[in-house]
Amino acid sequence: MAATVVIPARLGSTRFPAKILAATTGTPLVQHVVEQVRQCVRVREVLVAVDDPRIVDMLRHWGTRCVMTSAAHQSGTDRIAEVAQSLEDSIIVNVQADEPEIEPEVVDGLIEKLETSRDCDMATAATPFPADANPADPNLVKVVMGLEDRAIYFSRSQIPFFRDATEAAPASYHLHLGIYAYRREFLLELASWTPTPLERTEKLEQLRVLEHGRSISVLKVSRATHGIDTQEQYAQFVYRWNSKRMAQGGKNSPERV
Repeated sequence: MAATVVIPARLGSTRFPAKILAATTGTPLVQHVVEQVRQCVRVREVLVAVDDPRIVDMLRHWGTRCVMTSAAHQSGTDRIAEVAQSLEDSIIVNVQADEPEIEPEVVDGLIEKLETSRDCDMATAATPFPADANPADPNLVKVVMGLEDRAIYFSRSQIPFFRDATEAAPASYHLHLGIYAYRREFLLELASWTPTPLERTEKLEQLRVLEHGRSISVLKVSRATHGIDTQEQYAQFVYRWNSKRMAQGGKNSPERV
């Protein structure tokens, strides 16, 4: 089964304006994402779905394929669904444009999930909650899964609730990671549905899938990668990137920005 990765790239950003074009490393942030995904072995093509010609102009130097989409889309799912209408691959993966350290094996793992689980409509990823993260934080989305790693529910609330602290083997908290693989036909169907009550309540689009009785397979991974929401987080990424270059034989020492 052929797979295409679509990276929805919106220029606007409230906390970090035009962050996807930040290029302290010499490479735009979104291009770092492209280069990570190009390492996948199960991906046939990588493209960026954009809403502004300035993104196209910036990425032309790297030979990255961009597709202009409507500026009116309210979500990344809607943006990639517009692109998917003209694609032929049977699996479409949505990778966030601000995940420059996304691990290629995670993308490949999601694709493999759909290739081997014929009754799943889509797949996503989760990791055990990091020790330094607070499960009560509503900005960190939790997911609970069944015994076959199918999603039961996603919430900003602290789920599962530990009613009995003496339970010998309690369920653990899992942090949901915002990456999705869809069967192309299902993605187009999903984009045609109106928001559902639980989705509107929690402000979590993936609940629309569960409310329609459809299935989401969850890939368990060992750790979460760093998304970029603020200039401070971008500076930390630049430092890690410079440190990695130096470790690989680069001449310049890491520079904090």
